[in-house]
Amino acid sequence: MAESSQPTIVEQAQAAATKLAGAVSDKLNIGGTTGATSGAYQATCPYASDSEPDNMKGSSTVYIDEKTGSDSTGNGSESAPFATALAAYQSLSPSPEHDTNPGGLATLMVRKTDADGPSEWVEMSASAKKKLVKGIEGWRKKELKAAQEGEKLALARKEQEERDAKRREEAAGVVLVDDESKGKATRVKVYQVADMVGQRVRIQAWVHRYRPQSKHYFLVLRDGTAFVQTILTGDCIRTLDAIDLTVESTVEVVGIVEKVKEGQSAPGGVEVVVDWWKILGKAPGGIDAFEGRLTAKTEPSIRADLRHLELRGQTAASVMLFRAKMLRAFREGFEKRRIIEVTPPCMVQTSVEGGSTLFEFDYYGSKAYLTQSSQLYLETALPALGDVYCIQESFRAEKSLTRRHLSEYTHLEAELVFIEFKDLLDHLESLICEVVDTLLADPIASEIIKTLHPEFQAPARPFLRLDYRDAIKYLNEHNILKEDGSHHVVGDDIAEAAERKMTDQIGKPIMLMHFPKALKSFYMKALPSAPEFTESVDVLVPGVGEVVGGSMRIADLDELIAGYKREGIPMEPYYWFTDQRKYGTTEHGGYGLGVERLLAWLLKRYTVRECSLYPRYMGRATP
Repeated sequence: MAESSQPTIVEQAQAAATKLAGAVSDKLNIGGTTGATSGAYQATCPYASDSEPDNMKGSSTVYIDEKTGSDSTGNGSESAPFATALAAYQSLSPSPEHDTNPGGLATLMVRKTDADGPSEWVEMSASAKKKLVKGIEGWRKKELKAAQEGEKLALARKEQEERDAKRREEAAGVVLVDDESKGKATRVKVYQVADMVGQRVRIQAWVHRYRPQSKHYFLVLRDGTAFVQTILTGDCIRTLDAIDLTVESTVEVVGIVEKVKEGQSAPGGVEVVVDWWKILGKAPGGIDAFEGRLTAKTEPSIRADLRHLELRGQTAASVMLFRAKMLRAFREGFEKRRIIEVTPPCMVQTSVEGGSTLFEFDYYGSKAYLTQSSQLYLETALPALGDVYCIQESFRAEKSLTRRHLSEYTHLEAELVFIEFKDLLDHLESLICEVVDTLLADPIASEIIKTLHPEFQAPARPFLRLDYRDAIKYLNEHNILKEDGSHHVVGDDIAEAAERKMTDQIGKPIMLMHFPKALKSFYMKALPSAPEFTESVDVLVPGVGEVVGGSMRIADLDELIAGYKREGIPMEPYYWFTDQRKYGTTEHGGYGLGVERLLAWLLKRYTVRECSLYPRYMGRATP
């Protein structure tokens, strides 16, 4: 590379040092310090300028106050002094090489405070000025070092740019040919690749991981169905696309499927040796590179903003895949039991769980709400379809930010007819255990559980069936107190923290039964042996707490009307619900299961927000 005739940054700084070496003694009104001052002026002062600040024009005095001054907001005046002598020096202007009267601008005043008297301004002492000279010398050395390093970086950057330009020029001449003489490539999804050893395949996918080496590029690709490792070599790594390749770019690759060599590993036990490929959609690099957008230390609020990117991560994608398999397992369980799926409305004009947690909106001039539960509508389908269920969203306007609450959640609800309370409990236990067994038998779902919750054990039957009143005794015997520090009494609504602590201590699913009537909804049937309590149940699991809430429903018309009155609910808007007791009433019961909570238990997620595609909670309705 030809040498430049222009002086370098360092040469300019050294020339300035020679010109200014003798100025510091005059500048600070001290003598005999040529040794120190020669080093002090190794570069020009970046703070100096050809014009003075308005407050300093014509002034020969700069004020310094170590206690009350500020180097960032001070200007050297008596009312706004600097905090340090070095900052005061750096503020002097014009620059020293243009200063015809350096001594005239060099009066440095410092505040002196006597123990018994008021503070006063005094001129900086000679010893303090010598100390300042040493400070200036250190500052100049740092400037010189920074200039040298900057020049090295600039030179290295220029050389790298030249190498990159040459590499791109050479790469532009490399053209890959999609040569079908090697065999026609079959377009496949990634999950199919493991069964196609020896065949030539064509895959379109995202670059999940990317590891370039001198002779090989290893790419792990995903298309949502699975992961596969691909190997690029030869001309495949000499193209412009190979230079531009980034994580999360979409690519198309063609190659032969081979088993991985003994002692090596890859997803599915195979890899694709690529002979042709191209970028379909390039993802950004540099400061916008995918790897830098989300890290282990990214704050939760930023993660929520970037949920669309977080879903591309293996953990988030695994949770969503497992969720789909779990819902399918529930549907298979319902189908096996001849329970029919229906789709009730989400826009309603009545409440199920009370009005305090309803999301209200205008519906053509009338008040309407987002549903809290589909239960009432499911009950109306019983005479027509028999046992029914739905899987759809419910909405609760609870001002809660706990790790198990969402404002919008997936609600799996069922209503069963011609049953007793024991039948309801047996059904819940049987269905949950069957779904867990199905997931553990599924190779993909079981692998996800093994990865995210390796210590998970399928729950043993029967579940512990614990009466509410016995639970109150357990809490007190184990010193699990209320939030105010007092013991629990019958009638208390057991708080989430206490309930979870009890469940974690017991260490297995619990069916907590027979809650007080005062704590439950108007439609729950009273316990025949204790009418102040109800035939109700919450299924609690370790690490999460409540995942299911259910009960027998009131079948008697008069008892239902009494429930309306007790809760202060007007009957008229519920005429269609009341009619179920008027036209052929019968014993029936049902439940609601929180899908995200059950997922949090199975996959050991700290919060249900990780179990929703785009979680909605207080303060969050984006993206």
